[in-house]
Amino acid sequence: MRSACPRLVSLLFVFSSLQVRQTEGCSCALTHPQDAFCNSDIVIRAKVVGKKLLRDGPFGTMRYTVKQMKMYKGFDKVQHVQHIYTDASESLCGVKFDINKYQYLITGRVYDGKVYTGLCNFNERWERLSLAQKKGINHRYQLGCGCRIKPCHYLPCFVTSKNECLWTDMLSHFGYPGYQSRHYACIQQKEGYCSWYRGLTSRDKTAINTTDP
Repeated sequence: MRSACPRLVSLLFVFSSLQVRQTEGCSCALTHPQDAFCNSDIVIRAKVVGKKLLRDGPFGTMRYTVKQMKMYKGFDKVQHVQHIYTDASESLCGVKFDINKYQYLITGRVYDGKVYTGLCNFNERWERLSLAQKKGINHRYQLGCGCRIKPCHYLPCFVTSKNECLWTDMLSHFGYPGYQSRHYACIQQKEGYCSWYRGLTSRDKTAINTTDP
């Protein structure tokens, strides 16, 4: 009986590691980029050009100054984003951006007219995004905001309604982000159900059902 306890603990650790992304004390549930888009108030592409530590708490708040290149979502919240706020400590899910180096995709929430983001939001260097992710951010993800992406952490798992797409990246040995995250969007079809969609070239556009890939 004693020998079974370490094994049980190990299994629990494996399953928990599949469901969350951890960084120095900050734990975030894994999120498909489409969900990150749909659940955000603001989605922009911007270059970070400056930063300032605001002494407004035990760890402070980092205020990043950004040069907005394009806004994809949030026109009704903020007309133009000049500053991004995040916790100064990574243990509190604060995110760090390089200054005057890269263009970033930045997602976040708006409180009292200010844009806040963190490690649990989807923030990535623009050149690291796949072509499908860029197209999703431009228009496809918005088409699927009425759909539900259902994570599958271990088998068996099934869709339970017509508006669900089964997200199986966590089952792959390649880890996160996986193939569905980088190349697929969950889009509502004319018939009313949702399914994974991958837009390729004009000669190779394919819509697949909720269990494939």
